[in-house]
Amino acid sequence: MKNHKFVVFFLLFLMIFFISSTAETKVYVVYLGEHSGEKTLKEIEDHHCSFLHSVKGTSKEDAKASLVHSYKNVINGFSALLTPQEADMISGMEGVISVFHSDPHEIKPHTTRSWDFVSLLEGTSLTNSGQDLLQNASYGKDIIVGVMDSGVWPESPSFNDEGMEPVPKSWKGICQEGVAFNSSHCNRKLIGARYYLKSYEANFGPLNETRDFRSPRDVDGHGTHTAATVGGRRVANASAIGGFAKGTATGGAQNVRLAIYKVCWPFPDQSLAEGNACLADDIIAAFDDAIADGVHLLSVSLGSQPRTTYYTQDGIAIGSLHALKRNIVVACSAGNDGPTPSTVGNVAPWIITVGASSIDRVFSSPIMLGNGMIVEGQTVTPIRRNRLHPLVYAGDVEIRGTTASNTTGGCFPGTLSRNLVRGKVVLCRGSSMQASMEVKRAGGVAAILGTPFNEIQVTPFLDSTTVAFSYGLHTIRTYIQTEKNPMATLLPGQTLIGTKPAPVMAPFTSKGPNIVDPNILKPDITAPGLNILAAWSEASSPLKLPEDRRVVKYNMQSGTSMSCPHVSAVIALLKSIHPDWSSAAIRSALMTTSTINNVVGRPITNATGDDANPFEYGAGHFRPSRAVDPGLIYDATYEDYLLYLCSQNISLDSSFNCPEEVPEASNLNYPSLAIANIKGSRTVRRVVTNVGKDSSTYILAMRSPPGYVVDIIPKTLRFSKLGEKLSFNITVRAQSVERRNEFAFGWYTWSDGVHVVQSPIAASSA
Repeated sequence: MKNHKFVVFFLLFLMIFFISSTAETKVYVVYLGEHSGEKTLKEIEDHHCSFLHSVKGTSKEDAKASLVHSYKNVINGFSALLTPQEADMISGMEGVISVFHSDPHEIKPHTTRSWDFVSLLEGTSLTNSGQDLLQNASYGKDIIVGVMDSGVWPESPSFNDEGMEPVPKSWKGICQEGVAFNSSHCNRKLIGARYYLKSYEANFGPLNETRDFRSPRDVDGHGTHTAATVGGRRVANASAIGGFAKGTATGGAQNVRLAIYKVCWPFPDQSLAEGNACLADDIIAAFDDAIADGVHLLSVSLGSQPRTTYYTQDGIAIGSLHALKRNIVVACSAGNDGPTPSTVGNVAPWIITVGASSIDRVFSSPIMLGNGMIVEGQTVTPIRRNRLHPLVYAGDVEIRGTTASNTTGGCFPGTLSRNLVRGKVVLCRGSSMQASMEVKRAGGVAAILGTPFNEIQVTPFLDSTTVAFSYGLHTIRTYIQTEKNPMATLLPGQTLIGTKPAPVMAPFTSKGPNIVDPNILKPDITAPGLNILAAWSEASSPLKLPEDRRVVKYNMQSGTSMSCPHVSAVIALLKSIHPDWSSAAIRSALMTTSTINNVVGRPITNATGDDANPFEYGAGHFRPSRAVDPGLIYDATYEDYLLYLCSQNISLDSSFNCPEEVPEASNLNYPSLAIANIKGSRTVRRVVTNVGKDSSTYILAMRSPPGYVVDIIPKTLRFSKLGEKLSFNITVRAQSVERRNEFAFGWYTWSDGVHVVQSPIAASSA
C-alpha cells in the first residue's frame, strides 16, 4: 500500500514538473510596493531573485537568468519570465501586492498654430497675457520634463540649446549611449536619455536593428513629436510636407529641459503605422529611473483601456502614484478609442488625463465635379493634378465577393478591381490610410475619402482628400448616380486660419464614464490634439509605411498623444511660477479655469455637431494664463489618494492602514464631482484653499443636472488670509430621473467677482 502511495505521489510530482517545465513562459510584473531604503542594490536584487528561486526549484543562477527587471530606486518589484502557475504561486507570497502579465499588445501610443489658438480661446493674443505667462515662468527654464515614448531625433532644430543656461544641478540622470546615439547628442535642452529594451526582447527576441536603433534614438516619430510639443524651441518656417501649416513651430514651454525615456519599439514583422509595443515592466523601470533622475513632471502619451484590476496591474497607474508621492506631476493621454463611451484610459485620480480637440485651422482642398460644382474637402497631400478624370464609387468597382453589405464602398485592401479603377478618381466610404493605399494599388489617380465626422483628421495620403458624410460624400455619390460620365479633379489644398466654431472635440478622443470607478470623472480636461504640427524623426516617413520613402523634419499628427504634451507644457510653466504647488493643486488650477465654450461663445460641440459634455472634455478646454491665478484650489495629498483606494478595497502602501469607516469614492477632494448610482440622495464634502487674495468672499452659482436637485451648504465662502481652507457640503438628490443608470450633467461655480472657479457635476441614479 505504501509503495502504491509512493508511486502515485511520484507520478503527481512528475506531472506537476512536466506542466511547469513545458508551460509557456511570459513576462510578469511582481509589484512589492516601495523600498524602505535599508537594503543595498545587491540585497534588493537577491531578494527579488529569492522569489524566483522558490517557485522554479532550480539553481539560483538559473532563477536569476529569468529576471528581466529589478526595480531598485524607489519602486520595489521586478519582472521575470514565468509560467502562469509560477506567477500564481508568487502572487500568494508574503509582501506581494500584485502579479500581472506585461502584455506587449496592451499599452500603445495615443496617436505651430495650436499655441496661438490657445491664447485666442483665452480672449488674449500671444503678445499680451499668453506672453506674460511665458515670461513670468522664464519659459520653464529650470523645469525638467520626462517624456516617456518612442525616443527622440536629437538633430531636430526643435531641440537646439542655443542661449540656454547650464543644466540644473538637481539633475541626476544620464545620457545613455547606444547605436547612432552618444553623449554629444545630449545638450542643455535634451539633458538626458535612456532606453528600455529588456522586456521587449524577452517577449520577441533580439531587436531587429534594421527596424530600430538600440538606443534612445527615435525611428518612429511619435516620441520626437510629443517632446517637441512640450518644449521644442522656436523654429521659423516649419511646415508639413507640401508647405501645409507653415509658420513658427514651438513647444509650449520653450526653455524646459527634456529627459527622454524610450519605452516603445516596433512590433516584429509589422509596419510602424501598425503601432508599437510599450511593455508595462519597461514603463515601470522608466518611472523608477525618472523619479531618481529628478524630473519635475512626466508627459506620458501612452495607455490602454483599463480593466477592473487597473489600480494593481497597470504600469502607468502604479508608476505615477510613486511619482505623485514625490510631487512629480504626471500628465497622460486619455486614449483614441472614441467616440465609444467608457473607453477613457489613464483614469487614476492622481493622473491628469487629457482629451483632444481641434484648433481653428483647416486644410481646404475642394473637389471640382464635372458639372462645375465645388465640394469642400480637406487634405495635406501636395496635389499637382488639375485636369478632370473619370469618377467612380468604390462600391461599383469592387471585385465580386470581396465585400459584404456593411463593407461595400470602404476601399478595403484587395477589394478594388484594377480594370475598373485604373486612371480614375475613386470615392470611398472610409477615411483610413488603407483606403487611400488600396486606390493606389488598383491604379486609381486619386481618392476621395468619406468620414462620418465634421472634424477631419488629415494625413498626407497619396493624392487624396477627405469629405464629411453629412454633405460631401452624399453630394458626390448623387452626382455619380445621376451623371452619365461623371468626372472630378482634386484642387490643390491650402491652409486656412480662423475657422469657426473651434474648438470641437476630436472624433477619436476617448470618452467617459470611467469604467474602473464612475465616481471619478475622466477625462480631466481637453487641449489641442487634431492635426498638430511638430518635429519628426528623419528615420521615419509621414505615413510610417515602407512604401512611403519621403523624409520630413516636421509632420502633422492627431491624437490625445498630441493634446497631452500641450497640457504638460503648461504644467511646467505653472510649476515654475508656483514651485510649492502640489500635483493636485496644478490639476485644480487647470480644470477650474477651463472653458466649456468655443471662440464664438457657444458650447463646445463634438465631431457630430452635438453639444459635448464632461465625459468628452472633462472640466473644459484649458486656458493657461488663467490657471496661474485660479483663486481657489482643490488640494489632495498622497494619503488622500491612499484613502480613496480604501474605497476600492485596495492597498498599495503597507505603511497605510485603512480606517474602519472608509469615505465614499466621491469624497476625494477632486475639482470635478461624479456620483454614480444614487439612491435617494448622497452628500459629499469638498475643501478649497484660498490662493487668490488675502480677504475675499466667494458666492455660489450652480446648475443642477436635469432630473436632480443639488444643494450646496454654505452658499458663501469668506476667506481672511491666503492659504486658508474652507469646506462645504454638496447634496445631490434624484428627483425626476427619466433614464436610470445614465449620467446627467450640471456645474457649480464659486466667484469673488475676479476669479470664477467652475466644476462639472455628473450624476446617475440606481
